Amino acid sequence: MLSKKILDFLFNLQFPFDLPPAVEVMHPFVDPETARIVRIFYDKYYSDSNSRYCIIGINPGRFGGGVTGIPFTDPIRLEKECGINNNWQRKQELSSVFVYDMITAFGCVEAFYNKFYFTAVSPLGFTRAGKNLNYYDDKVLIDKIIPFAVECFRLQISWGLETSVAFCLGEGTNYKFLSRLNMTYKLFDKIIPLSHPRFIMQYKLKTKDNYINKYLQEFLPLSK
Repeated sequence: MLSKKILDFLFNLQFPFDLPPAVEVMHPFVDPETARIVRIFYDKYYSDSNSRYCIIGINPGRFGGGVTGIPFTDPIRLEKECGINNNWQRKQELSSVFVYDMITAFGCVEAFYNKFYFTAVSPLGFTRAGKNLNYYDDKVLIDKIIPFAVECFRLQISWGLETSVAFCLGEGTNYKFLSRLNMTYKLFDKIIPLSHPRFIMQYKLKTKDNYINKYLQEFLPLSK
């Protein structure tokens, strides 16, 4: 089952390189409560052998996947939308708000996760001085991340995930990096960029529904 493959992957993630000075990795899966919740989530939505389309983010942040272990899912959405009770502080993460508003517009959580799988260029997140750090914001990290990212993508693709198209969250640096990676290593036939949820919530909130519609224009035809 896909859920077992995902869990084995997440629980055995390790960086094959030394991190740059002052950079720390977020490894939420070593926490027993996070590991328990992650098992519940993937067993609930991925206990089958169906193929999924990849939606590729940057790396987990401190208040979403960095806490729950589930991409773009903060403790509030985890309980309210996914029906998974948890004891974490009810701290909202902007990307998670957009993603689950989009999932609601798509139809329902079950239908969405039956067709799509969230991952990231780096499935582990980073901090520096207690703040989120994107992999591409450190010159040493962006070079060192390449073999790790390729290895992770190849392993995930080997589960039978769709490779005809993948979606990149972020139309700027993340898309440029992922496109170059894909050009070299031929991971997906095509990568389609979408505006990043955090960018939308932080700078384009008044037109959020327009962005949700753009997501649905790409996702809904694949759900048939």
